[in-house]
Amino acid sequence: MRGDRLIFPLAKRLAAECLGTGLLVTTVVGSGIMGEKLAGGNVALALLGNTLPTGAILVVLILALGPISGAHFNPAVSLVMGLRKEHPWREFVPYAGAQILGGCLGTLVAHGMFELPLFELAVKARTGSAQWFAEFVATFGLIVTILAVARFKSDAIPVAVGLYITAAYWFTASTSFANPAVTIARALTDSFAGIAPGDVPMFIVAQSCGALAGLALMHWLLTASDAPAGLAASETRARFRAPNFDNCGNTP
Repeated sequence: MRGDRLIFPLAKRLAAECLGTGLLVTTVVGSGIMGEKLAGGNVALALLGNTLPTGAILVVLILALGPISGAHFNPAVSLVMGLRKEHPWREFVPYAGAQILGGCLGTLVAHGMFELPLFELAVKARTGSAQWFAEFVATFGLIVTILAVARFKSDAIPVAVGLYITAAYWFTASTSFANPAVTIARALTDSFAGIAPGDVPMFIVAQSCGALAGLALMHWLLTASDAPAGLAASETRARFRAPNFDNCGNTP
């Protein structure tokens, strides 16, 4: 998720990360409030109303801001990109800070639009081993998706990430936060999307572990050093190239 065509100054990249994460959280919190209002007590319908806008906005934000900052919008993604040396490690803290700031501002924007108190803390409990494991799985899957698609079809990353999060809202017990910055921001809303502040640390631990596990797996899986003996590299690429993948074999 790196913009290779143009190199923007760090200040502009941080602004893009702040803006993108802010709009993402505004969508998560705002659609949760709207969905709950319109669902008439039907939690499944409210969750659906929360899910679809979140997946959609991710596609838009990655397409719009990816060429500027790489469109991480997530400290777990920035961590992985730093460890892969796809992104300068010295920029991890600034990126994470911009993402957290943007997420918190996004919550305030959502509250302002729906005439809620700007500053409040969530009371919704999201804790226990099942929830933590769900966040591990959600973040693991997100990193696997990003790294695999970046390896074989990088221009499909926006759609792939949006679709993954849309699915993960429904197949994980935690509804797939999969993002430390979003998790912190969601602790600042006592609405449908909220999470009690005391439950945030273990979510972040689980997300970090999931991200590192996804990185470790994909580092092994995507290393093409086990080609059959005597087979030329060009033959190997031709044999294993997926059909219709114009960018197959390109690194992100």
